[in-house]
Amino acid sequence: MNRPLFAFLLLGAVLAGPATSWAAPEPRTAAAALTVSAVSPEAAELPVRIAANGNIAAWQEASIGSESNGLQLADVRVNVGDVVKKGEVLAVFAAETVEADRAETRATVAEAEARLAEATANVKRARDLQAKGFVSPQKVTEFETLESTAAARLEAQKAVLRARQLRVDKTRVLAPDGGVISARSAAVGAVLPAGQELFRLIRQGRLEWRAEVAAAELAKIRPGMAVRLLPAGAAAGSEIAGRVRMVAPTVDPQTRNGLVYVDLPQGKEASPSARAGMFARGEFEAGRVRSLTLPQSAVVLREGFSYVLRIGADARVTQVKVGTGRRSGDRIEITDGLDANAKVVASGGAFLADGDTVRVVDAPAAKSGR
Repeated sequence: MNRPLFAFLLLGAVLAGPATSWAAPEPRTAAAALTVSAVSPEAAELPVRIAANGNIAAWQEASIGSESNGLQLADVRVNVGDVVKKGEVLAVFAAETVEADRAETRATVAEAEARLAEATANVKRARDLQAKGFVSPQKVTEFETLESTAAARLEAQKAVLRARQLRVDKTRVLAPDGGVISARSAAVGAVLPAGQELFRLIRQGRLEWRAEVAAAELAKIRPGMAVRLLPAGAAAGSEIAGRVRMVAPTVDPQTRNGLVYVDLPQGKEASPSARAGMFARGEFEAGRVRSLTLPQSAVVLREGFSYVLRIGADARVTQVKVGTGRRSGDRIEITDGLDANAKVVASGGAFLADGDTVRVVDAPAAKSGR
């Protein structure tokens, strides 16, 4: 055989390949069914919560001012953050001027007492002489008038003394109630007019949360209702338990929100994360309602909607769109799209598609007492 013909035949054999490559492909083996647990919606009592935002504020804030006019502030004994008791001295004014005025008035009172004593003695002598016929009734009346005048002057001087004593007492600024000093403007050496604010006091250290609640939700809130709130910036798990004190009788016409006043723990139970002026989010516990629930693992989120994989009689799953509501622990409320007798995939639904075949194993019974 000549060389060109041999090369041609060899090339054809290579291109053709082995005879088995032209055989029809064998059918693929069916994939094994995924083993899943099946659960049904379960009726459970879920808490009804009303979410709200608001600010933490002082229950009552007292403004403590100066009642001494034109006196120099000699000593300031407290600062911002100090805890004070009722009647504790907060600041002291220089009292030399008012003490001198008080001493002068005391001398005037002593003089008035001496004049009254003299007038009383004159009246007594005049009455004795009148009984013997030596003094006329008109003269006795004159002495009695002098006695009454001396008594009135004494009372006037005693009133002035009380006023001067009060001015001396007001040189010591006292706490009107127990609490925490929240602001201080007093400075040693300042000469202040009467009425000038020196301190601000959070009375009894009590704080409250002023929650803004939509008008439609106000009717569901009652005094004494439990509240849990989390101040802005506080760590998760450091919620504060509060109690509704009162619901405002009016609603803001601009925002259509009403204020709900919530008492926060005080004293040793007070939360260190709560400060007046802070923003906080919270929830009111407005009762419990019985609803259908599923484990959260049974609900699959796809394209912004919630779905469950319903298991049919033929062990095939069907993707069903459902409505979801409140959450409690590992349970989620199913509001629509599913009946109580349906069986759905308990977990692993994200790995299944509509129409897939599954091998079903019943899930263990859910714990009661939710």
